[in-house]
This record gives sequence, C-alpha cells and structure tokens, in this order.
Amino acid sequence: MFTGIIAERGIIRVTERFGNGRRLVVEAHTVLADAAFGDSISINGVCLTVTAFTASSFSAEAVEHTVSNTTLGGLQAGDRVNLEAALRADGKLGGHFVQGHADRVARIVQIREKAESWLIDIEYDPADAALLVPQGSIAVDGVSLTIAELGGNSFTVSVIPHTYHATVFEDSRPGRLVNIEFDVLGKYVLAALARRGDAAAPGRITPDFLGGLGY
Repeated sequence: MFTGIIAERGIIRVTERFGNGRRLVVEAHTVLADAAFGDSISINGVCLTVTAFTASSFSAEAVEHTVSNTTLGGLQAGDRVNLEAALRADGKLGGHFVQGHADRVARIVQIREKAESWLIDIEYDPADAALLVPQGSIAVDGVSLTIAELGGNSFTVSVIPHTYHATVFEDSRPGRLVNIEFDVLGKYVLAALARRGDAAAPGRITPDFLGGLGY
C-alpha cells in the first residue's frame, strides 16, 4: 500500500529482459533509507519487489503481465521515474490509498501552464467513466491527484509547482503515456453496486448515478 506522495525521482540505470519480463536497476537514495530484501517500492505507480540493493540503487523485476499492462516496458536507461516506498503502519497517509496496481495506460493530451499550477489533460476510456468523479482521487504515475475537471473522454488534474518539479511531470509532454490507478474505494463501491443487479450494472453506472448515492 502506498499514499501517492512521491519520495524522490530515481534514474533507470539498467533495463534488461528476462523472458518476457524486464529487470530494472534504479538509482535511488531516499527510498533505500531502511530498505530490505523483498520490500515493495512503487515505480511510476507500479508496485515492484526489491530483489537486490546497494547504498545507491535497487533491482526489481516486472513480469510479463506487468510489462504488458503498464509503461514499465518502455523505460530506458537514463529515464527518471517516480519512487515511493510502501506505507508503514505508523506512517502518514498524505495522499490517498494507492495499491500500486495500475488499471490502465493513458495518454497525456495537453499540458496548460497557469500562473501557479499546471493543468494536465489525460485521455480515458469512456467505459471507465464510473470510476472518475469530479474532485475525486486518482493516481497518475503513482502521484496522488485530484480530478479537477471531467470531460467526455479526458480528465484534468491540477499539479502544483512542488509536485510538478519533484516528479516526472516535469519531463512530461503531450503524447506521453502514464500509468493510471483509479481510487480503490470507488472500485469496491462499483463492484458492490454491480452485484446488486441490473439497476446497478456496470454499463449503467455513471458519475451522476454515483453522485446521487452520495459517492
């Protein structure tokens, strides 16, 4: 479990194939402060297991399913990535509950710089509309964000300067692919409603429907 508060930006030093998966070696510092073999670290919003580490780097392996369903397979040596160590039981929940299980790969379509923030528009599949709620939480490349605007096929997040400059949003351009994780609480609500019968079938659940129920 993570919170979507990025601890640092790491740098991919090595990426190599093992079968249809990828083995990554990532330069890092903060997330290694009390690292142990088998720990979980989120890389761009994807939870991976530490298989080896030194004072300045760690190794992790992404299996075929992970490579096929996230952006990790496209990482190259020199790329910067968002890193977050798993939440401790006595830690602060600064963002929202983030599992590190990316639901979709989405595309940034526009970045608008404002006086005190950046507005980033991201495409989404309309079939996922029920999981997106205005002012709701969403994780983009592991960053806990609030949905500022919601359109027919895109949503907008507002990124403050601290977050922009402390994460890989600083490297982003239109067309860049990102990992999206919907709010896990919303996913459980949606699943529960779907089990209630036809009136709550997934295809008929809309943001307005959820809003009417108080979600």
